[in-house]
Amino acid sequence: MQVLQEFYTQATRPTRSDRLTHEIAAGLVTAWTRFRVQPVNLQIMASALEIASTHGFSYWDSAVVAAAEALGCEHLYTEDLSHGRQVGGVAIVNPFR
Repeated sequence: MQVLQEFYTQATRPTRSDRLTHEIAAGLVTAWTRFRVQPVNLQIMASALEIASTHGFSYWDSAVVAAAEALGCEHLYTEDLSHGRQVGGVAIVNPFR
């Protein structure tokens, strides 16, 4: 859920030269809900706080990792975290490496 919110915020940001309209960004968010979406609940928050403490990630990055782990993801593709790092059952993969 948090990643969908972040996408919408960044894609429609007024300072972005290639920003998307509300209609296009909202349509993409709606289309992506056909995939499983992990809400940020108290369990995810508690896991995120533990991950942040243990691995030194920001709370927001830790919440993404916690949500991925809760969904049973084996790999998390992101350029924001350390490539090759293992957090619980989730391997961090930078797709641009």
